[in-house]
Amino acid sequence: MNSTLIALAEPNRLQIVELLRDGPLSVGEIAEKLDLKQPQVSKHLRVLSEAGLVEVQPIANRRIYKLRPQPLKEMDSWIESFRHVWEEKLDRLDDYLKKLQGK
Repeated sequence: MNSTLIALAEPNRLQIVELLRDGPLSVGEIAEKLDLKQPQVSKHLRVLSEAGLVEVQPIANRRIYKLRPQPLKEMDSWIESFRHVWEEKLDRLDDYLKKLQGK
């Protein structure tokens, strides 16, 4: 999961993931949408691929990239593990505020 966070910390890679959320794209399509050069996009895609966030499917002379949901599901599960902590704190705050209003 650490590699997922590291990969997504770079703004261009995060933008690539956002683009791929809508469906598979070629390197050229990603480069055009982000106004980047293809070699830059390829480097970012390599990092995303090594982190397991994307997979590539070669079609003729094009490489089509799509998201892999598993690392994002793992990150969601990890974040979910913190939700109960925040909910408990918010519940205590709510109780405290009600107590103050009662005075």
